[in-house]
Amino acid sequence: MSDKKNKVAVAMSGGVDSSVAAALLKKQGYEVIGIFMHFWSDPHYAQKQTIANKCCSIDAETDARRVAEKLNIPLYTINLDQDFKKYIVDNFLNEYKNGRTPNPCVRCNQFIKFGEFWKKAKALGCDFIATGHYVKIKKDKNGFHLLEAKDKSKDQSYFLYRLNQEVLSYCLFPLTDLKKEEVRKIAKKLKLPVFAKKDSQEVCFIQEKTPTEFLRRYLKPKAGDIITTQGEKIGKHFGLPFYTIGQRKGLGLSKGPWYVIKIDAKKNQIVITDNPRHPDLFNDIMLVSDISWLNKQPKLPLKVQVKIRSMNKKQTGILKKTGQYYQIKFKIKQRAITPGQSAVFYLKNEVMGGGVIIKNK
Repeated sequence: MSDKKNKVAVAMSGGVDSSVAAALLKKQGYEVIGIFMHFWSDPHYAQKQTIANKCCSIDAETDARRVAEKLNIPLYTINLDQDFKKYIVDNFLNEYKNGRTPNPCVRCNQFIKFGEFWKKAKALGCDFIATGHYVKIKKDKNGFHLLEAKDKSKDQSYFLYRLNQEVLSYCLFPLTDLKKEEVRKIAKKLKLPVFAKKDSQEVCFIQEKTPTEFLRRYLKPKAGDIITTQGEKIGKHFGLPFYTIGQRKGLGLSKGPWYVIKIDAKKNQIVITDNPRHPDLFNDIMLVSDISWLNKQPKLPLKVQVKIRSMNKKQTGILKKTGQYYQIKFKIKQRAITPGQSAVFYLKNEVMGGGVIIKNK
């Protein structure tokens, strides 16, 4: 049972995970308040009187308020639209503009959900913040450690690698030892009105199923040449932001199938190959920058497990420092290493840190 004086703000999105997180913390004896965050919404949809951000829609806020009333806890709303636009949306657009494929959820966790959210919670007298993330924190004499959750199919440690010791010191993750089906059972048992609500997995501020229309609206990309690895021009692309490394569909070319192996922002070109085993599609060396460590930097070189996408399995590689970048040499060549995506380093089930992929060898 927790000391009653410990006050925790739960980021309540109106979903089942954050709702159960709040319920569990209250049961443990914490003084719980809920905070619903309003993020940036695309003005294009506001004009049409539709909701552009799934995370903070009217329905989501209504669900969060219904849960708060059921749990008999206060619910505050905070407006983070300008911070969200600055840290998440602008970076998202800039990355695509420069031929990279970003991961906005990583930055959202760093700057918004565990950054600005904590500032607001602290101002309300809170000692901790909590979310419905599936991840685990362990503390020992060496500090705080971020570990994968029990439910590996829902584990979200990949998205939290940019947290640090200070942030981890005021974070609580009540769902750490639960599986998704157990969370839903708890929600149903407690008669929370969102126990059967579906998960949302798309980019929250994009209304469309793919980013295409959103990028076209804000970047106004220029068409350019599609060339083969031999330098032959065989078509036109619609704009660099609409393509990613390894892409096969939607190229609008005859023959093939063709695969994107390079996005050249300087020349405004897409480089393709018809060889699914082309050497440039599979690489065993990758460069990473903008490194963030959850604890102190380990002694390098170091054998680690690496994820180059959130849904990928961890792969073995050797991590070392080389010039201004960090280098990973994989044991097995990896397909479609994509600049802009995050590479996250693990030792067994612990997150060591990670960075942004710059390029393959």
